[in-house]
Formats: sequence, structure tokens, C-alpha cells
Amino acid sequence: MKKTNKCANLHAIGDLRIEERALPEVGEDEVLVEIKACGVCGSDIGRVFTSGTYHFPTVIGHEFAGRVALDPTGEMTGKRVAVFPLLPCFACESCKEENYATCKSYDYYGSRRDGGMAEYLAVKRFNLIPLPDGISYEEGAMCEPVSVARHAVGKLDLEKGDNLLISGAGPIGIVAGFWAKSMGAANIYYLDIDETKLNFAKKMGFFMYEEGVKIDCILEGTGASTALEACLAAVKPFGRGALMGNPAREISLSQKGYWHILRKELRLKGTWNSSYAERDNDWKESLAAMAKGQIDVRPLISHRFPLDDAIAALTMMKDKKESYHKVMLVINEETK
Repeated sequence: MKKTNKCANLHAIGDLRIEERALPEVGEDEVLVEIKACGVCGSDIGRVFTSGTYHFPTVIGHEFAGRVALDPTGEMTGKRVAVFPLLPCFACESCKEENYATCKSYDYYGSRRDGGMAEYLAVKRFNLIPLPDGISYEEGAMCEPVSVARHAVGKLDLEKGDNLLISGAGPIGIVAGFWAKSMGAANIYYLDIDETKLNFAKKMGFFMYEEGVKIDCILEGTGASTALEACLAAVKPFGRGALMGNPAREISLSQKGYWHILRKELRLKGTWNSSYAERDNDWKESLAAMAKGQIDVRPLISHRFPLDDAIAALTMMKDKKESYHKVMLVINEETK
């Protein structure tokens, strides 16, 4: 094992550095994970270039998987794992009900504490999910967006034969389409301002939305006012919807858009993160679906970069120098 830990460390907005630090210390309730793959989320772009993290410096990255290099008890050493990035407080009412995504005092790998764009990270045992045989580290790193997508689609109460409209054909939006299809949706349609993303959606077997198509359910995945308005206009009376997109700025709704909600008597739900409880666990279900081949995320991975090129990867995404879907950092030169 190395004596130092290479990482992508954010020192200030716009100041991401690839540097060597000391290996993380491992607490009694932690193991040391040798990270093998870390996905780059759109929220990482905002953290690095616009909003920052909750303190500086912070190692970014919350979509990651790896191998347990050290478990003080020896129980998990050598195990392949994905990592649930939210650390609950376990004391608030939400935590007592195992609704960890609505915890009032949560911590989070990659934004509130050091995360997965590193060679090693000390991870709480609670947050470890063993990878099934046959699932690569890259697929394990995709478990976070797959779980978020499953959680959102589950809010729609899909019925067999429903037509679903999804705004946003990024990785989570596409995976949401996979889930919807597996849950009985007849046709999945997409709205997106990026033509290349719509073309990719069509390649995955989905459709571009055209006015007049009957829409039973909507899933808004961009956090943009215009997309929300379009979804509300498209869905039929008594339709159902979920709002998933994390807005980068203020959201406004026109009088006409608000009237759509009232006059169509729409049922709209919010969705946030994913479930990680004994009674309902999006992470376990997502890994099981990937292991069975029900959800295949491999075609979504369009770019792979080594950790040394993390800055180049994020800059490419920010400047949209290339068309991309999921950008993956491959760490420690192993993806299996």
C-alpha cells in the first residue's frame, strides 16, 4: 500500500488541484477503501467552478466504488464495494424512521467531507454495499445515479402501458427511462435542448417528444423553468409527475403553467436522493438489477480519464468541448 494518497482537492472555487496527501486515518467504525472508479456528476461541475463545497479544501466526488484495502477487524478486507455517499446523523426524526435522505444534519462524501476522487478514502461501514460478482467497479460507481433514478421513477406510481415524458436526457434521465420500461411503461419520451443527448436517447430505444402525444406521467429532471412548463403542458388531465431536477438558479412558473396543475388536477411529488433503509433500499435493488442485466449502464460511460486528468475532465464538461454522457475517472488502473 502507498504511503501517500493522490487526490483531486478543491481549495477554492476554480482552484482544483491534483496533489498528494497523507493516507486517511481509519476510525473504529471505518474501513480504508482503495478507490477504483469515480463518476463525475453534473453537481461536481457546479462545486468546482461556481458554488464551491461546504469548506475548503475538500476532495470532491460522490459516485465511487473500490476495494477494501484495510479493515481493522479483517471482516471486509479485500471486499469489492460501492459507497452510499450520505452519512446520516441517526438522531433526527427522519433518521429514526430510516428516511436518511431527509436527515436534518447529514454529512456527505465529496461535498461536506472528503470524497471519492482519490486513491484511498476512509469510509463508514454503514455506507458500504458489497458489489455482486460480475459487476465492474465502473458499474459500482454508477450505483449512485442508478439509485437516484430508481427512487424518482418509484414516485410516479407507473401503471402498465403508461406513456412517460422525461425532461433531461443526461445519465440519470436515461437510467430513469430504463427503470420506467422495467416497471411497465409503454413508451418513454424525452425533452432536451441538447440534440446529441436526444439522439443518444433514441439510440437507447426511446423517443423524442412531439406535441400531441398522450402523456400519462412526467419526470422533470433538469431543474429549469422552461422544462417544467413544457412537462406541465404535455401531461394529460389527472396525470402524475415527479420533480427531480436540482435547480441551478431560481425557478419560476407562469400563470398558465400553474393553471395546468390546477385545471388538470395533477399529482406532483418531489424526489430527493435515494432510499437506503432495511424496508426499501434503492442501492441493493439497483445492484441486483445491474447484476441480472435488467439495467445496463455500460453504454452510458462515454469518457474515461485517469485521476491525474481530473481537471481536464471537469473542464471538458464545463466548456462542453465534446459531447459526453457519463465521464468516469479510472483510478489505480483497474476497472474489474
